[in-house]
Amino acid sequence: MPQEQIAGEDLNREGYAALVRGAAAGDRGAMERLLMRAQEVAYRFSLLVCGHPQDAEDVMQDALLKTYQHAGRIAEPAAFRTWLYSTVRNACLMKRRRRVGEPAQFVPLAPAGSDATRGGLDIPDQATPADQQLMERSVDARLLKALKQLPPSYRMIVVMREIEGLSTKEVAAIAGISEANVKTRLHRARLMLRQHLEGT
Repeated sequence: MPQEQIAGEDLNREGYAALVRGAAAGDRGAMERLLMRAQEVAYRFSLLVCGHPQDAEDVMQDALLKTYQHAGRIAEPAAFRTWLYSTVRNACLMKRRRRVGEPAQFVPLAPAGSDATRGGLDIPDQATPADQQLMERSVDARLLKALKQLPPSYRMIVVMREIEGLSTKEVAAIAGISEANVKTRLHRARLMLRQHLEGT
């Protein structure tokens, strides 16, 4: 790994640690900055991993609430990113279990000329939500499509390691697997991604 990348990761870790320590000491400005950083990270990660914009929004809100409630109790402030990603990952897994086979969102369908608030029918909405459109613009569309083809456990590893820039050790801690297993899954995920990208 290049030296500048290691230095960047350390700086990022220390930046988070300083904000966590400040928030724990009652510094409102530090708490606000921590929540702003956590919001961006949690939403981006949860949208890519959960796959449903509504779930990503819910997970982000849950992560922000937990950050606010637990910032003062995080034993290792330098490990805040690992704690945050673990929180988001667990929430995404819970959401995914609840959403098996369920459409992403619904739109009301009411008979012509009737009041949509009375006796309407909800049908699956096929439109791409605005927040998902923004995410798709920030990640190459072909890559995003290929990522969605990966099994969730592999997609999570790729997102954390390649897009979020976490270390193998951090990914292992968040996923609850060994570093060797992270490397194996990452290698397989890269091969699957390449196949999907070459097939498009």
